[in-house]
Amino acid sequence: MKKGEGGKGAGGTGQGEGGSGQGEEAYDDRDIDALFQLAPPQFVAARNALAAQLEKAGRGDAANHVKSLPKPSISAWTVNQVYWRHRVAFDKLLATGERFRQAQVARLGGGGPDIRGLLNERREALSEITRLAAALLQASSGRAPAGVMRRITATLEALSAYGQVAGAPRAGRLVEDVAPPGFESLAALVPRVGDSSPAGKPSRLLAFQKEAPAASARTSGARSDASKKEQQRRARLASARAARQKAERALVESRRVAKRAQEALKKAATRAKETEQDMVAVEQRLQKVASMAHEARQRARRAAVEAETAAQAVEEAELALTRARRDLDKLEKN
Repeated sequence: MKKGEGGKGAGGTGQGEGGSGQGEEAYDDRDIDALFQLAPPQFVAARNALAAQLEKAGRGDAANHVKSLPKPSISAWTVNQVYWRHRVAFDKLLATGERFRQAQVARLGGGGPDIRGLLNERREALSEITRLAAALLQASSGRAPAGVMRRITATLEALSAYGQVAGAPRAGRLVEDVAPPGFESLAALVPRVGDSSPAGKPSRLLAFQKEAPAASARTSGARSDASKKEQQRRARLASARAARQKAERALVESRRVAKRAQEALKKAATRAKETEQDMVAVEQRLQKVASMAHEARQRARRAAVEAETAAQAVEEAELALTRARRDLDKLEKN
């Protein structure tokens, strides 16, 4: 089986599923990546062949893991292909999403840069990669249905919202659409001030203040609780605004699609009416021509009868003339 790219993606590590990324596990990982790069009709057969190969090699656990891989939906498959075939554009989307997320975190803390420019940058990256996805889907199936494209765009937006943090859905191996991170997930992605953990590692707490001395522990705790509540409120507000913007965009797009459908319906109805009128006119002309043809046939028949009668009259006149000449000759001789 052809080996695909094993590079890092959204949440990807380049290592095997549950393995160290070395030796046989890394080989299996690359083969699994190759599975997700195949066309949808080829996936199941290739997956079963790889599982049989692993089982024959005595690697039952790996074979069972491969057998359990579901066939991606068409929308998830398209996002996977964008990841594998347009990595630069895909990484740009994740990078802009990461910068936007960090800017939101900074603003939750009361500071940070103006996020409008970052939001526009993220929208441009999303628009570019959506066009690439539509082209891939069109080339694969011959069409890019609006419903499928909406699911693809939603998944790309969700991956952008996760950014480049660990634990995000793994791009390139998606089997279904990705939902955007909820409030709890967003809160877990907010790094703690003074945390010495590696950069990008999600924190499970929204603790923005260092531990206070024992003498003021209760006061500090109360302030920390109030701060956390305020941060949670702001996060919920940001999430609600993002949801509203998404709903507004969906409404605008739906109205645009409905308007195009109404215009197409009006044109089709007008064309049908014109065609029906043309058909009636043609039928009327055909009926008129048929009537004229019938009259012409009747005239032709009458003319034929008259011609036949005239021919008989000529023949009879010729016979009468012949008899008259013969009688005259006899009289003259006598």
